[in-house]
Amino acid sequence: QVQLVESGGGLVQAGGSLKLSCAASGSIGSINGMGWYRQAPGKQREFVAQITRGGTTNYAEFVKGRFTISRDNAKNTINLQMNSLKPEDTAVYYCTARVVGLYWGQGTQVTVSS
Repeated sequence: QVQLVESGGGLVQAGGSLKLSCAASGSIGSINGMGWYRQAPGKQREFVAQITRGGTTNYAEFVKGRFTISRDNAKNTINLQMNSLKPEDTAVYYCTARVVGLYWGQGTQVTVSS
């Protein structure tokens, strides 16, 4: 079992920045990779970014150049630095951890005002 706790969401103006963090606990040695998804009101959940155990990163096209995913192995934490935020980035952001299946955190709200 893996437990994920997100933090760092909030309200920011367009063009601003936020940093999300996700702390993993439990069977962390079994995690192959971690990442972020988001779900905006009335829309399907969508992939945002991921980082593998080896450190390889992958981003959705709509966040490339604006968001950066990183990890702190000592703290079993991943971060998502979000810059140049747009109103369309408003969503609940979910941390994920891939073992055999995919574990999800509870989500953290990010609201970008225009």
